[in-house]
This record gives sequence, structure tokens and C-alpha cells, in this order.
Amino acid sequence: MSILKVARLGHPVLRQGAEAIPPEQIVSQQLQKLIDDMIETMTEYDGVGLAAVQVHECKQVAVLEVQDNPRYPKKTRVPLSVLINPSIAPLSDEKEEDWEGCLSIPDLRGRVPRHKSIRVQGWDRDGKELNFVASDFHARVIQHEWDHLNGKVFLDRMQDLSTLTYLQELARYWVER
Repeated sequence: MSILKVARLGHPVLRQGAEAIPPEQIVSQQLQKLIDDMIETMTEYDGVGLAAVQVHECKQVAVLEVQDNPRYPKKTRVPLSVLINPSIAPLSDEKEEDWEGCLSIPDLRGRVPRHKSIRVQGWDRDGKELNFVASDFHARVIQHEWDHLNGKVFLDRMQDLSTLTYLQELARYWVER
């Protein structure tokens, strides 16, 4: 496995939409290696999610996991998941605003409104169909990665840029929920 270079805000790849992966290519050796490398990269940088576009691959693939993460110590655990060609649909209009960060925008955090519950459809790394409901932080992480696959970053979703802050300042002066 390899640690991949993460694109930072300003690189055009982050604003491109990702292309769907044909079902017959899901189990290909090339895609499986990309998935393994993405997981390794996400873990190396203490991320809870990573979209392929963040590692310069315009493919509809995202990985996520929340397990004893130092960046999000109080968040509910989410098992390692691979989402291929995901689609999401809110289950209600109810939203919650909370802090978000991004490996492509290091050291910055901001409060972002997200749907509390979503239905997620797509495929896993074995080509098995996924159809499940995600809530709270799990839903937030999926929406964040889904945005990346559609050329958006969390800054695009912020309604109040006055909450944008460096992580070090957040730890000093703000209260994280």
C-alpha cells in the first residue's frame, strides 16, 4: 500500500466532478489498489473520510471510518466503509450545524449545516449493492465525501464564514460540540 498525495484547496481536481465507475471495473485490481491506498492515506492523516478526487483520481469512490480518531475523539464509531458511485437522499428537512474539517483544507474548521439522516445507495468494494440509512456524524461524513465527488468542499456549504477558524484557535477559544 502507498500513502497518496492529498490535493489541497486551489487544485482544480477538487472542483471537478468524479466519473462513475462501470460495475465490471469495481473488482479490478487497479481499483482495489486505489481503495487500499486511499484507506492507508486516510489513516495516515487521521482522516475520517477521503474521496478519490482528493488523491487526484476523478472516480466516484470514497472511504470512511471513525475509530478512536484524535481529530474527532467524541464521535460515534463508524466501521470502515467503501462507497462506490454513491447517491444520497435526505430523509427529512432536519439539519444540524456542526464543526467540519478536511484533509484538503488542513488546519481549518468551520460550522456546516448537514442533513441529520440520509439514505445512501451505491456499491461496496466487492460490487455488492448498498442501501442504508446514515444518521448524525455518520451522515455528515458521507455528505462531506459526496460533496467532494461533486466538486464541492465544506466551505461551499458554510452559511456563516465567521465560524471559519484555525484548529489551534478552535481548541483554545471555541467549544466543540
